[in-house]
Amino acid sequence: MGKRDDLIAKYAEDLRSKCGMEPDMALLTKVTIGCGPAIYSDDASTVAATQPGELETVKTNFLMKKLGLPDGPDLMDAIQSVIETYGKSERNKYRAVVYYMLTKHFNKDAVYG
Repeated sequence: MGKRDDLIAKYAEDLRSKCGMEPDMALLTKVTIGCGPAIYSDDASTVAATQPGELETVKTNFLMKKLGLPDGPDLMDAIQSVIETYGKSERNKYRAVVYYMLTKHFNKDAVYG
């Protein structure tokens, strides 16, 4: 297994143990690939959930640009809901896991065709 496969396995375990959901491995793989080289950087691979600027970036760059959702308060509500599911006290919230849960939340699996 390559490094990306190891990371996908780690993300899947986070979804199972911390978020209480069984991941769709095909979608998780596509979301992880969609994150690009960010998954290999300690800083970029996680979402700093306590920083409003970081959450705004997730909203703008992922929800609006990648998933094509219109701006509105429901976007930030969804991000907060995902952070809550992941566990506010959980220090490392992996970007791929957060993006995966947001993709599922908005039923946008088709974006990853």
